[in-house]
Order: sequence, then C-alpha cells, then structure tokens
Amino acid sequence: MLLDGSTALAADDLTVELGGLPVLRGISLSIRAGEAVALMGGNGSGKSTLVRTVLGLLPHQRGSVRLFGQPLRSFRDWARIGYVPQRSMALLGGSKVKEVVAAGRLARRRPFRPLSRDDREAIHDAIAQVGLSQQLNSDIAALSGGQQQRVLVARALAGKPELLVLDEPTSGVDLEHQRVLAEVLAELMSAGTAVLVVLHDVGSLGGLIDRAVVLSDGRVAHDGPLGDLGQHRRFGGHEHLDHGRTAIDDHGENADGWLGGAVEP
Repeated sequence: MLLDGSTALAADDLTVELGGLPVLRGISLSIRAGEAVALMGGNGSGKSTLVRTVLGLLPHQRGSVRLFGQPLRSFRDWARIGYVPQRSMALLGGSKVKEVVAAGRLARRRPFRPLSRDDREAIHDAIAQVGLSQQLNSDIAALSGGQQQRVLVARALAGKPELLVLDEPTSGVDLEHQRVLAEVLAELMSAGTAVLVVLHDVGSLGGLIDRAVVLSDGRVAHDGPLGDLGQHRRFGGHEHLDHGRTAIDDHGENADGWLGGAVEP
C-alpha cells in the first residue's frame, strides 16, 4: 500500500478473530488528509469491528495498522484522533452538555489540572459548531436523540482532531441533525481533517463522500467512488438504491433494515 505524509490511517491485510471466529479477513484501506471515506455494509459485515480495531480497541491477529505513519502499537498521540461512537453506547444521564464535551480535551491536558483558557475556548467553540450553544448547561438526558449525537460530535471536535472517526452518526436522527453534521464535516475537511464514517444510509452526507469502502462477510467488496456503487447489484448481500440514497443490507430481512443502527460484534 502506498503511503505518504498525508496518510492519516492505513490498514494492510488486517485479519481479526473474535471468539476464535474470523470477523475481518485481509482488510486493506487508507485515508488521506481532507478525504472522507464511508464505511458501508450490512449488519454483521464487520464495520464496527474494523473501526474499533484501527483505533486499538480490539486486537488483530494478522496485518498492520498505521496512524499518521506510525505503527498502531507505538502510536501515542491520541489527541490527533477524534472518535464518535454510536449514541446508544456512549451516553448516560446526569451530565451537562459542557461536561461531556470537556471530556474531549482530556488527551490534550495534564491529569487533574483545571481547564485552561484554551480548553474552555475549544469546548465552547465545539458546542457552537454543532449548534448547541443554548443547551450548554442542559442535562444530556433532556436532549433529543439528534442533539445527543451532536454532543458526541462536539466532544470529538473539542480535541481538534486531524482524523475523525464516526460510527453511524446519522442513525435514527432527524434531517436537521444530518444537515448540521454535513456542514461540520465539510468545514473540517476543508481544513484538512480526514474523516472515516460508518454508514448504512448515505443520505445528506453523500455530497461529502470521496470514496465508499463496502464490507461483506468481513472482506472489502468495493473500494471506490460512491457513484460506482450503482453499477453493482450485490456485495454478498442486497444493495438498496433509493432516490439518491445508497445503503447495503446483508440480510434483506426487512425493507427498512438499512435505516437501523445495530451494534455489530
């Protein structure tokens, strides 16, 4: 795989087994600065497993991962990476918006030190960027699903990441949230931020995506322009194309399944 100084993430021949069963099989992909890559595939195709593996949250049995040119095993500069997990996995009530977003500064602060002026500015800027300045002191549990997802995005933005990884950020949220997210991502990409986003439905983010990487049965079934997906009918599952929206569903068990946000193994 060809790497250069602008490569934020590179995985080569990545194989992952969970419970002795193969989940990812020989995955290779790369993302460059300012590029947005959509990671797609049906439930159980390995999308979330791949995300967690390249972030060092799951071990891999074969292959390699490099972050900004450094091997994953020796990478320490985690402040350069922002991660937005699925909302259902991440939020608990009892915390205020500004407190959740402040957690995004931890990688840039010394432990047990009070917030600096730069920290406070970064927190307020991130909250404003996602359009939640009026909810600064609101309890996270009082917000809508779309607003909660925006809080998670703001938390990642507060760290000023150079690589932003989002796992199903548009699942189950309204069009207003999707519009705000698209605007935020466009601004980040123009500044050179690399974006990896897990999606079932491209929706309002379609105009931002440079490439789509489609997984099927733990393998890369497609890696290329988003528009090329329309030339294929199957990737080990069922492809759905609907009024400019693209989604992949491995199972085809119900016509609306591609709108879901199921957590993968």
